[in-house]
Amino acid sequence: MKRANAVLASTACLLFATGCFADQPKPWQMDFQPAATPIMSQVRWFEHYTLWFIVPITLFVLALLITVMVKFRASKNPVPSRTSHNTLIEVAWTIGPVLVLLFLAVPSFDLLTAQLTFPQNPDVTIKVTGTQWQWNYEYENVGDTPLAFDSYLLKEPDRAAAGKADMAVYPRLLAVDNELVLPVNKTVRVLVTAAPTDVIHSFSMPSFGVKTDAVPGRLNETWFRAEREGLFYGQCSELCGKDHAFMPIAIRIVSEDKYKQWLTVAASDLGKANKALMAEVDRPAPTVDVAANVAQ
Repeated sequence: MKRANAVLASTACLLFATGCFADQPKPWQMDFQPAATPIMSQVRWFEHYTLWFIVPITLFVLALLITVMVKFRASKNPVPSRTSHNTLIEVAWTIGPVLVLLFLAVPSFDLLTAQLTFPQNPDVTIKVTGTQWQWNYEYENVGDTPLAFDSYLLKEPDRAAAGKADMAVYPRLLAVDNELVLPVNKTVRVLVTAAPTDVIHSFSMPSFGVKTDAVPGRLNETWFRAEREGLFYGQCSELCGKDHAFMPIAIRIVSEDKYKQWLTVAASDLGKANKALMAEVDRPAPTVDVAANVAQ
């Protein structure tokens, strides 16, 4: 009985470990990043759906090109054909593309409708301001004390002091000094703009299916609802100057309880709040000494 309990306990620790999970680009990645929101799930589905049209059409066109090059080359046809019209072909290449576009348009419009239908009562509202070359986050309606901070690329010499030496979780050129912290399973409204005297930026978070331009003097709006906890990375996606490549976005999604605790402390001491949150979410999952339990 004790042996069985030990095996079950060790298996549970492996299956349900809750160490920090970071969504980021992978070497030689061919597909989109794993979806963390319902919108991104639809985006991934639509991308896979379109491949069922793109791949056959590409292979068909390639076959036609090869056929034309081989069968109708000059050495085999010294006298070229003077055929200028074929009704069947004209009808086929008119109706065929129309049907393909129709099958693509219907789910495409459905996805756009879902993206552009903004929730009426969001749980959290964030204002994001892009400048050369960092992001400013401002939390709306979070209490008497306003909460706003800048988020810069974390420089290599500062990793140890920030407690972010683990390159797997805090990758080079993507880790930042202050992540945007938000609760899981909550609707987040994001107001995106750029400083009045700045240039155009773009707030992009691949795992959320979010990409919105930050334009000086204009307030754009987007939204998302993250369905799992973790640390998610994005980047500015609008060429904005010499340090465009060094303008990452990092969003840490945590439970509602952790978010409220962080929010309370961050109102007076952002650094302390970040360190406390990191200590809690980055700690390794508990392990079970299977051998000791079996021996008992």
